[in-house]
Amino acid sequence: MAKPALSQVEDEFARLSPEAQLSLLERLVHRARVAVASRPTTWEADLAAMAADPEMQRELNRINTEFYA
Repeated sequence: MAKPALSQVEDEFARLSPEAQLSLLERLVHRARVAVASRPTTWEADLAAMAADPEMQRELNRINTEFYA
């Protein structure tokens, strides 16, 4: 969102009653939480890919052997 648009939203927000501001904030936070919760996290996908990587598995086995042999 462009900076002038943000300023305009802030100006309109300031014109709302405190109750309406709180209601709007709660709705926005809810929307943001739903959006974040429904999006797959990239680090989990990256971690799964690393765990499935044969080269990574060989390296982990080498490390385990080094520490537990």
